[in-house]
Amino acid sequence: MKFGICNISIIPLRKEKSQKSEMTSQLLYGETFEILELSENWSYIKMNFDNYKGWIKNNQYVKVDNKQLKAIDESRYCSDLVEFVETSDKKLKTIVMGSNVSNVGILNDKFDGNLSNNKRNKVEAVEIALSLINTPYLWGGKSPFGIDCSGFSQLVYKMIGINIPRDAKDQAEIGSTLSFIDESQAGDLAFFHNEEDKIIHVGIILKDNYIIHASGRVRIDRLDQTGIYNNELNTHTHKLRFIKKII
Repeated sequence: MKFGICNISIIPLRKEKSQKSEMTSQLLYGETFEILELSENWSYIKMNFDNYKGWIKNNQYVKVDNKQLKAIDESRYCSDLVEFVETSDKKLKTIVMGSNVSNVGILNDKFDGNLSNNKRNKVEAVEIALSLINTPYLWGGKSPFGIDCSGFSQLVYKMIGINIPRDAKDQAEIGSTLSFIDESQAGDLAFFHNEEDKIIHVGIILKDNYIIHASGRVRIDRLDQTGIYNNELNTHTHKLRFIKKII
């Protein structure tokens, strides 16, 4: 087996080995992965964090061996929206919230910023979610520079020490289903479906029947038994399927 680590701020993970191919997700600084296939310019990889697969460019990561990976302590993540690591030649490299700074030693970098505290509670989840308000929507994105709906929920839960799947349809398979909105608490996940009953959207419930989610940007809207009500458009934009309690 061959392994790699993201040594830059963000790497696009693509569906096919082409710069024009759809970006399905991203790797953040310090995230590690298994190399499943190696071609001249591209690598097909499986991320260690969530087992997500895709293609990345060979010139955007560093190869590491399994012994280095086993030496890593429990993951710690940068908790500020934007921070820096210092390289061995005293230069600065930008990183974002969710970057795995447990791995700075492998990359010969230094990090002195704030770390996630892994409190594993809904209050903390809501605070993190609110810190990402107005982050622009980006299909496949999972950082404060651009994020999609499931990347948003995954990042928030990651920052409180809980790993959940990358896509909304897979996130919908975990946790305990609640029957009514009144049973939910701030920090629970609400899932939304289309006419074919496929899960297409996810958001994080707030108190007083509000929801924070990534749609155009990370925003707060009303939530009722029908779904998400957008006050700017004066209409429901997403149809509620169910609510899940993860913690």
